[in-house]
Amino acid sequence: MSLALFDGALAVVTGAGGGFGRATALALAERGATVVAADIDLDAAERTVTLAKALGAVGRAYRVDVSDAGAMEEFAAAVRADHRVPDIVVNNAGIAVLGPFLDTGVDDWDRILGVNLWGVIHGSRLFAAQMVERVEALPNRPDKPNYGGHIVNIASAAAYAPSRALPAYCTTKSAVLMLSECLRAELAGHRIGVTAVCPGFAKTGIARHGTFVGASPAEQERRRARAERGLRLRKYPPEKVAERIVQAIVKNKAVVPVNAEAHVLHTLSRLAPTTLRALARIPAPLG
Repeated sequence: MSLALFDGALAVVTGAGGGFGRATALALAERGATVVAADIDLDAAERTVTLAKALGAVGRAYRVDVSDAGAMEEFAAAVRADHRVPDIVVNNAGIAVLGPFLDTGVDDWDRILGVNLWGVIHGSRLFAAQMVERVEALPNRPDKPNYGGHIVNIASAAAYAPSRALPAYCTTKSAVLMLSECLRAELAGHRIGVTAVCPGFAKTGIARHGTFVGASPAEQERRRARAERGLRLRKYPPEKVAERIVQAIVKNKAVVPVNAEAHVLHTLSRLAPTTLRALARIPAPLG
């Protein structure tokens, strides 16, 4: 996909109320895309659309819980009815559950699997079906093959870097990475690109809303504040991640590690997995 194709493209971004989602929505809007900003917090999504409109773009906000299959089906149908089949879908919505496996309860697993994995499954399944149907409905020209679209799934460096401190989070992000690889193979024949983006630490609000299992409410607040402070000190803005997402769409990249630690961990996962496993055993301060 060339940069010129962003002009007039329809882009759906989940978790668009802040962090990577807002930055990505605005990066696409700045390049001429119409932005559908979806978030469980409608006010936050509407603020993103307001910022997109200030860039001269067209946008609309929707409230949706990505973990709810029925709500996602209604959302996908609404996007098609209100606009058309999207050209770009960014499955970004995500949450953090931190703490040891043995302290992570069934409810904690249900919550993080619902958002981090099922949210990506719902978004990919519903919008990919629309994209495939669009491609198959159009006459194909050998000199100008139909462009099917592009799906971006936000994984994490945690997808390939095990950690005793993040078993639930690592599990969901690893699943997103593998799902993306499988989808890329399946959808390539329809000229639909699929990318897994794997950021390391970045300055987002994910820690502010994270769950620290096995901790009292007061201790959770203390750990959230400390974790959020650590992400701020990393000083890696979500806008840089958004730029990598745009480049990944343009170049149709399969897997995109973002920032230094993500690249180092990705290299270790391929060349020195034993070292990575040893690092995973080191107790990490959870706030």
